[in-house]
Amino acid sequence: MKMHEELENEIGSTKVVSGSCAMWWLGQMGYVLKFDDDKLIYLDAYLTDNPRRTVPPLLTVEEIGDPLLILGSHNHSDHIDRPIWKEIAKTNKDVTFVVPEIHKAGIVSELGIDAEKIDGLNDLMSIDCDGITITGVASAHEFLDKDEDSGLYPFLGFIIEYNGITIYHPGDTCRYEGLFPKIKGFKPDVMILPINGRDAVRLESGCIGNLTYQEAADFAGYVKPQLTIPGHFEMFAHNAENPDLFVEYMRVKYPDLSVTIPKHGIKLVINRRDVVNEN
Repeated sequence: MKMHEELENEIGSTKVVSGSCAMWWLGQMGYVLKFDDDKLIYLDAYLTDNPRRTVPPLLTVEEIGDPLLILGSHNHSDHIDRPIWKEIAKTNKDVTFVVPEIHKAGIVSELGIDAEKIDGLNDLMSIDCDGITITGVASAHEFLDKDEDSGLYPFLGFIIEYNGITIYHPGDTCRYEGLFPKIKGFKPDVMILPINGRDAVRLESGCIGNLTYQEAADFAGYVKPQLTIPGHFEMFAHNAENPDLFVEYMRVKYPDLSVTIPKHGIKLVINRRDVVNEN
């Protein structure tokens, strides 16, 4: 596991060629994405320390570099890390935050972030930031929970497109009618899917569920990305899953599809044709 100064230095020194993307897993559903021209995105990055974490924060606010975008898929602390966002907004005046539109006003008022630095998205709504296209896709964290008055969704996934690379990150989601064909239409190269599942015990305690590892595998089997990466399986002991089960299920049911279990802070390079792990 790489973290802090070692990880900071690697992210900063990595040069990404056109048509490729370097990725580092920060735990849970958190990722750093780096494209060419040093375009840096933090995606559902959970960096606040918490005694319940089984994996420590890999970076501090001072170590994250100069991100162009910080994306938060929904209003849970392991996806929109409010204390960290507040500190980032103080020290980085050029970053743009991207959230579900329904949460934008609350984040502006509670964190004191300038509204002009926050872009709100909804289902199939897109923004462009320095050539990077971010499209929101409704997610169902147990439920879609669409606000009937505004038509806004509180849980979003993101389609990230730049220079021939397309990445789908759903945040937290379960399957709902129409999700699979919607994502297939974007032809993602990479899908990062939560696999921790759901059950009555967790739901009753307020722990909202996700795809099971079997459902995640079937999602990948329908869409057929270049690479599928499992997530959301290790951060909290009460809400975990064994990623080997996902890999084995993929091997048996969808043997022609590529899958990799991410390692914390270890670089993964994606391009249009192949995937290379770098330690």
